[in-house]
Amino acid sequence: MRITDDIKYIGVNDHIVDLFEGQYDVPNGMAYNSYVIMDSKIAVMDTVDIKFTHEWLDNLSAALNGRKPDYLIVQHMEPDHSANIKNFLNTYPDATVVANGKTFTMMDNFFGEGLCEKKLEVNNGDSLSLGKHELTFVFAPMVHWPEVMVTYDVADKVLFSADGFGKFGALDVEEDWACEARRYYVGIVGKYGAQVQNLLKKASELDIEIICPLHGPILTENLGYYIGLYNTWSSYGVETEGVLICYTSVYGNTKKAVELLAEKLKSKGCPKVVVNDLARDDMAECVEDAFRYGKIVLATTTYNADIFPFMREFIDHLTERNFRNRTIGLIENGSWAPLAAKVMKEKLSGCKNITWTENNVKIMSAMNQENKDQIEALADELCRDYIERDPESANKNDLTALFRIGYGLYVVTSNDGKNDNGLIVNTVTQVSDNPNRVAVNINKANYSHHVIKQTGIMNVNCLSVEAPFSVFESFGFRSGRNVNKFEGTQPARSDNGLVILPNYINAMISLKVEQYVDLGSHGMFICSITEARVISDKDTMTYTYYQHNVKPKPKTEGKKGFVCKVCGYIYEGDELPEDFVCPLCKHGPADFEPITE
Repeated sequence: MRITDDIKYIGVNDHIVDLFEGQYDVPNGMAYNSYVIMDSKIAVMDTVDIKFTHEWLDNLSAALNGRKPDYLIVQHMEPDHSANIKNFLNTYPDATVVANGKTFTMMDNFFGEGLCEKKLEVNNGDSLSLGKHELTFVFAPMVHWPEVMVTYDVADKVLFSADGFGKFGALDVEEDWACEARRYYVGIVGKYGAQVQNLLKKASELDIEIICPLHGPILTENLGYYIGLYNTWSSYGVETEGVLICYTSVYGNTKKAVELLAEKLKSKGCPKVVVNDLARDDMAECVEDAFRYGKIVLATTTYNADIFPFMREFIDHLTERNFRNRTIGLIENGSWAPLAAKVMKEKLSGCKNITWTENNVKIMSAMNQENKDQIEALADELCRDYIERDPESANKNDLTALFRIGYGLYVVTSNDGKNDNGLIVNTVTQVSDNPNRVAVNINKANYSHHVIKQTGIMNVNCLSVEAPFSVFESFGFRSGRNVNKFEGTQPARSDNGLVILPNYINAMISLKVEQYVDLGSHGMFICSITEARVISDKDTMTYTYYQHNVKPKPKTEGKKGFVCKVCGYIYEGDELPEDFVCPLCKHGPADFEPITE
């Protein structure tokens, strides 16, 4: 298979394997990918599993068409990719093995010392020229082994991504990419979200047109979709709105409670309800769902003064993968001394940013009317934000939304007649209560200022502490004049037709401009309230919380100059120009501070 004029696929499909890494069911097999770059010098990218030695060497020989390879580049030492290093060198003894120091140490561990007569040890950022093709090596430690590196080909703009962007399934089987890629990522790489985030930041600096992983299909189109999913997964964000219910049930009573809750959730507008029986369903898929959805209900029985074994195993899978950023409700059952809720909470106590529901369910053997009322209350709590985004069921006159206004951070949405737009603001103030008036200050340099002056309407979405940095990147560092910030989405809308942010808000207030005050660099819009909805009880994101807990720390080490306090942009130089405007967040010199050692 030809990937570009010079890059060929020489991998294999494995339909023999039943369990990948001895635990993950792979009904459609696995692909072990390997590539060869044909140039003045020839480089082979990784090998394949030991069961396919001859098939792989045949593929390589056919691609070489009589030539001999100059290099074998080893990006990852897991045996499904490295097992044929020795067989390759036996066939092509003059080839040089290219790898980093940790890889060569592992190579000695797997094959014994002295395997490579010719070797080239590379450091992070080093390059290797093949002629037209120049390869740059980027270290990616703990994605998902410590020696991993990825390789970027400048000529064809190809990223050889090691296990990144891989999936279960052989290449000769048609199946949805996201489903099996998500299960692969969560199961194998899920613990190392911070390391994947670091790699994504490095990759964002490269001009990538093709991604060649070590498992799964070569990605050539809509790369933003795949990178966006990886960003969501590795930041432990919510991919799909809905509620996941995971349960175990011995005699069926807990199952009945789960079924009733699922019915209630659907009737109250929950966009997706997924129910998993932990004793019968594929555990890896259950774990995958837990990282996909933002709200989870755990339902189980007290068992030997603990919890039922399958629930214990499930929670162990979550905690060892750094589970976080979720809302969790509990249903417990116990005939004489129910302890399940307490045990589940204790087991999840180390997980970061977990919001526990106020309403939970405690069953003593079988459901009674009190339990049914508890399930109703739990469903109401879990569906509150869905209800408030629905134009039919929302309470559009809940002026307690005004209590969510503080010195916080907000996304103001508008529409220029063609596209929806949104920007981050930090100055929203209630200026009177008879009549209710709200003032919003917006920098004149922002496109939204122009749009709102033209249309006279806006929505203020009050961000909650759940909001990740990606929200600020999307709405704070890009201009709506050049980018459609809601492209490909179908968000809820208020009665004025403007967007209600789909995630990470606790209230939404629709405003109509009554008066405009010119403040120089900013304009103040004094507005009446046409609609107000309370979406959740999460705390409002304050500017201080954003600075301390959300905004990444700028990498100022070894640099001299000034750093933006809003977005972390670094201006290198002895003096900051008086008219300087941050290219990311558009703030001026007042929001920069000198870099100190």
